[in-house]
Amino acid sequence: MDEKFIRRIEDSFSLLAPRGEELVDRFYANLFARNPELRPLFPPDMKNQKGKLLASLVLVVKNLRKPETLRSALLDLGARHEEIGTRHEHYPVVRDTLLDVMGQIAGDDWSNQLNSDWAAALDFVGSVMIEGQKAAAISPSAN
Repeated sequence: MDEKFIRRIEDSFSLLAPRGEELVDRFYANLFARNPELRPLFPPDMKNQKGKLLASLVLVVKNLRKPETLRSALLDLGARHEEIGTRHEHYPVVRDTLLDVMGQIAGDDWSNQLNSDWAAALDFVGSVMIEGQKAAAISPSAN
């Protein structure tokens, strides 16, 4: 992740963040509409979950310049996702839904470059989380 990439992610998130609640509301509505089989993985009351997603996005954006801090947080997050039954094939579904919603929220400010940047960032997030999941599956007592 070079400086230009990080700056584009940060700048675009500054456009999205003021509408963060709308973003997570739309994200989960779209995710469950497109993939109803994922709904049972989540709690009935989604308020806390929506806050967690928004906090996770903030964590990623704020720590792009601190890769070891980000990596450690994502490994832990992945381990927690192992506990709730997240499967590796869920990550691209989440990525694609989130990209769609980010594009909707950003409107004309969303570009192919931003879509590509965010896809790469979310793929990185997913790959590290999967690494954390795999570690938790091998050694569940360590979590």
